[in-house]
Amino acid sequence: MSYTAHVDTFAWDNLPPRDQWPEFWAELPELEYLPQLNCATVLIDEAVAEGHGDSVALCSPNGTWSYRKLLEQANRIAHVLCEDMGLVPGNRVLLRSANNPMLAACWLGVMKAGGIAVTTMPLLRTVELRVIIEKAQVTHALCDARLMTDLQEAVVGSGVSVKAVSFGAGELEEAMAGKPAVFDNVDTAATDVCILAFTSGTTGQPKATMHFHRDVLAMSDTFARHLLETRPHDVYLGSPPLGFTFGLGALLVFPLRFRAAGGLLEAPTPEGLLEAVQSMGVTCLFTAPTMYRSLLPRLQEYDISSLNRCVSAGEPLPKHTSDAWHDATGIRIIDGIGTTEMMHIFISAAGKGIRPGATGVPVPGYTACVLDESNQPLPPGNTGRLAVKGPTGCRYLSDQRQRDYVVNGWNVTGDTYRVDEDGYFWFQARDDDMIISSGYNIAGPEVEAVLLEHPAVAECAVVASPHPERGHVAKAFVMLSSGYDAVSEDLVPELQNFVKQRIAPYKYPREIEWVEALPKTITGKVQRFRLREVGQGGK
Repeated sequence: MSYTAHVDTFAWDNLPPRDQWPEFWAELPELEYLPQLNCATVLIDEAVAEGHGDSVALCSPNGTWSYRKLLEQANRIAHVLCEDMGLVPGNRVLLRSANNPMLAACWLGVMKAGGIAVTTMPLLRTVELRVIIEKAQVTHALCDARLMTDLQEAVVGSGVSVKAVSFGAGELEEAMAGKPAVFDNVDTAATDVCILAFTSGTTGQPKATMHFHRDVLAMSDTFARHLLETRPHDVYLGSPPLGFTFGLGALLVFPLRFRAAGGLLEAPTPEGLLEAVQSMGVTCLFTAPTMYRSLLPRLQEYDISSLNRCVSAGEPLPKHTSDAWHDATGIRIIDGIGTTEMMHIFISAAGKGIRPGATGVPVPGYTACVLDESNQPLPPGNTGRLAVKGPTGCRYLSDQRQRDYVVNGWNVTGDTYRVDEDGYFWFQARDDDMIISSGYNIAGPEVEAVLLEHPAVAECAVVASPHPERGHVAKAFVMLSSGYDAVSEDLVPELQNFVKQRIAPYKYPREIEWVEALPKTITGKVQRFRLREVGQGGK
């Protein structure tokens, strides 16, 4: 084991064997970090030292926090963790809250103290929290007082000893009141684990991905630096929770890294997002395609003139949605694919490089290809399994599934992509979303993208449905737009013919079922496995 500041070596002891790690490479000079590095030092301490203390670091409906206030609050929290709660470097600290400045300060406090943050989605309940507590062997917790009940029940059921303190109702705040506003950050190694990010998987046991202090900076020094060109005047806002690495990067790490401001909303409804764009002067918005579609009919009610960039991730961005947003705002959405295993976006395109419908090209610092069935890279013009390498990569916490994700040094994401002659990557389907019907391969998302162009379709998902003769057929679950009636006998054939006229006829949905809502994860991804269960007679 190389140098580590961790006294508690749980994370080190549960890293996958080195021969199962992906190949890491850093072709950019900004990715060459010092061997001893605490990411909080770079994100907040150095910002204040550089003269940004009075600049706005965080915005919320309750006001703003300056860089100096955020630093002092994080320092006091670090003191509470170490002196009152007995934290030693390497301990795991579960964080539980909706997006707000105190959660951000807690996350930074954990980094400063040399702990490992296990930031959880606020909508998780007792059973889900218990699994996380057990798998991460959580030792401490900082939790919004409004969410303590489920956490306390999860701790009792887990049998793990957890020291928990609440905030928002005075407990943590009282402990902080007597602490100094300065703190000597633990001198962690750049390769010390600082985050256990649990996947937002929809089936089976969740996987915990392990990220280092250097990885936190690397996701900023690639996507945020080169694609977004983040500057101190920027204000970033979005819907993803900080417990989701998409949200952690977009709303906290990216802005702090480049001395900008992050906007935090506890309840990011369509109206709430647009109101915040207007009131905070937001320059860049981060959300999923479904939310962009929800925002479109409400745009005229708000002043969004401060916006100059919009980022989409979480699910493929249909060309129709991209075009509709561009027509309404003049802004072409930056699409991107990222995974919890890779920490953030690694394929994207911005500005004139955007090709609507394509995800983009590898972000500077990354390389990507598609693999054939023998796990060999295919030349441009082919379709295969997406594989990527870069400064970040998959390291599962004590999990045999590491072997499935890392193949010959590549991170294999579970997505099927086509790469064209210009090196642009075009999403086809998740590996388990490819529908094989009478020998034809049908990518469900491709059919969805066409259906969404029809005015009757508000949302949809296309999955495989068993068929006695064809093996499977494409089945569409459709939420209708306002003003359309599901009892109309003409609507099903109308949608089917609409698809036939736009893509190969064999891809049309032979079955269509109307639904009032699509099942989704707490991060907004459609749970297609649940729809497949419905199609197979499950519940």
